[in-house]
Amino acid sequence: MIDRLFSGRQEDVSCTVEVSNTFDSLHAHVRFDGGVTVEPGDEVLVHGAPVAVPYGETASFRRTATIRRAGWLERTWTRLTGDLEFMELCEFSFSERAAL
Repeated sequence: MIDRLFSGRQEDVSCTVEVSNTFDSLHAHVRFDGGVTVEPGDEVLVHGAPVAVPYGETASFRRTATIRRAGWLERTWTRLTGDLEFMELCEFSFSERAAL
């Protein structure tokens, strides 16, 4: 019982990695097969060779991912502190002038 508070289970799932390296968008998305969802506190490790997509192109790669599920305590902590960490991101701004 105590184990479930701190650590969760692991599962391997198939996924598709979609990468875009264009003028309009620079992103990578992982889509899991079979309707698998990731919850707060879970960790995802995508296996396979590193991906390099030349500028101006998009590509998709089939991979296997390991999802380590968060335990009850880790999931609860992530939910409680997630809003605070998001607010840290909101404090940053981008401007053309140098910081003093």
